Amino acid sequence: MTQRQANLILATVSLAWGASYIFMKITVDVIPPITIVALRFGIAFIVMVLIFFKKIIRVDAKTLKYSAIVGALLCGIFIALMYGVKNTTASTAGFLTSTTVILVPVLQIFITRKLPSRKIVCGVLIVSTGLALLLIGDDFTIASGAYYCLVAALLYAVHIIVTNRFVREVDALQLGIYQLGFATFFATVGTFLFETPVLPASAIHWFSILGLALICSAYGFVMQPIAQKYTTPESTGFLFSLEPIFSAIFAFIFINENMGLQGYFAAMLILAGVLIANSTSKKQLEIDF
Repeated sequence: MTQRQANLILATVSLAWGASYIFMKITVDVIPPITIVALRFGIAFIVMVLIFFKKIIRVDAKTLKYSAIVGALLCGIFIALMYGVKNTTASTAGFLTSTTVILVPVLQIFITRKLPSRKIVCGVLIVSTGLALLLIGDDFTIASGAYYCLVAALLYAVHIIVTNRFVREVDALQLGIYQLGFATFFATVGTFLFETPVLPASAIHWFSILGLALICSAYGFVMQPIAQKYTTPESTGFLFSLEPIFSAIFAFIFINENMGLQGYFAAMLILAGVLIANSTSKKQLEIDF
């Protein structure tokens, strides 16, 4: 697989994840958040096991250990995101979570111990301005949902960096599938500890859960590590910056969400910031992380 092909796959993953905010918004008011996470990853894991049983039946301890780590991160990301979507709009949640793509190069600074480039500094400043406009309301308070979305973004950034390293040591397909299994396990434990489990009661809610499971999880989180093996964390982050655009478009079309003039201006600042921070030269893209 070439880097161009890998990036194309990651773009389709970004499209799938953009749709996920609509599915989450539809279900979160009738099904407890952790239960939704358990259902989406549980169904996705079962489907992927049925499809790739022969390729994943033989797995070593190292792959399982790495899968448990990224699975725990995955579970944390979406529990935080579910609570975020529950307390804010799907469009806003999409743009807040998109700060992941600026956190990736920032975290890379601590890993590589190199000072940030001017592009990253400029991007951080622009994103910070956009976040301030998007988060602070007329009464100068920040909605609780925003905090959850930003926590999800931070965990997401860690997940991207960790996945990029793990796929160079273990089979990417096995890692992608088993992380779904571990995410299911952790979410199921959380469901019985902190919630009263319920199943979807209507067709639209089942459709949303299946959309989250098959399109956003089974496809998205299995193809992500496979494609990441052939590209860089920065390229991954750049392509994932398309996710909030898709989420805003879907939210406007399907649930009539309107962020308002200030909201859209703030969203464009965030998008501009992440694009500036993640713009890289050809030489930088050839670095092997």
